[in-house]
Amino acid sequence: MRVIYMGTPQIGVPALLALIDAGHDIIAVVTQPDRPKGRGGRLAVSPVKEAAVARGIPVLQPEKVREPGFVETFRDLGPDVAVVMAFGQILPPALLDIPEFGCINIHASLLPRYRGAAPINWAIARGERETGLTTMRMDPGMDTGPTYLEVATPIGSEEDAEGLSGRLALLAGPLIVATLQEVAAGRAPTPQDDAKATRAPLLTKADGLIRWDRPAREIVNRVRAFVPWPGSHTSYRGEPWKVARARVGESSPRDASPGTILRVDGDSLLVAAGEGSVRILELQVPGKRPMSVQAYLNGHAVERGGVLGEG
Repeated sequence: MRVIYMGTPQIGVPALLALIDAGHDIIAVVTQPDRPKGRGGRLAVSPVKEAAVARGIPVLQPEKVREPGFVETFRDLGPDVAVVMAFGQILPPALLDIPEFGCINIHASLLPRYRGAAPINWAIARGERETGLTTMRMDPGMDTGPTYLEVATPIGSEEDAEGLSGRLALLAGPLIVATLQEVAAGRAPTPQDDAKATRAPLLTKADGLIRWDRPAREIVNRVRAFVPWPGSHTSYRGEPWKVARARVGESSPRDASPGTILRVDGDSLLVAAGEGSVRILELQVPGKRPMSVQAYLNGHAVERGGVLGEG
């Protein structure tokens, strides 16, 4: 098939490579424009662009795919199908209708659950034990189109969003190759059951604020879910902390206020939650890389009875 591939971050690279290896004609790759990154503000290219350039595939980087000029460029390319994974822009109806076999999205959840921009993060944050990928023929709605195939995978009890994203990326290649075989054979996709849908909205900085009055399991799940961004934030005596890794601890005294440091061990901090306690194992402070609690305690004093998040 003549394929236009649309993607931006690393999770989208294995699917592109799988389509190339399967013999599809990748006539163009569409990715987000290069953006300034780091203190120097140097332009950084997306991982998908890097992969395309390395294989001599033409790359398009429109600011907005809904611009009439880009829609016409897309039409002139004459794709049989467009494959989309973590592209980063909403495709307009004018573009969705161009390929003969439509635009097929590789979505990182088991649809109709977790429709939206951050399905991996919210599946972990809400304590799911299983997730996966679904291929879907796109329509104007938010991940509401009919589906082709899916692949499921368990979520590890301590797996964070970054690790899960890497594993799902490796599942995407075989899934999209199999899906295009189904499409070429004329298989019709299956409508979703909207009554079973859940949402996975775009993450915000505010999502990372740790509310210590929540149950310990919920706090730990959110720490895992928000790696690497927005991170899970709190503070100690005015110093911002980002909790990089944590586990559920033992039960805490009933009279302990949420956020209170119950114990300072050599390699962890035990903190009271609304229900149970959280054992902090790694944290990050401004200007530093994530470090073990043991390394932090070597140069900083943390006292039992102190309260995280005050002020």
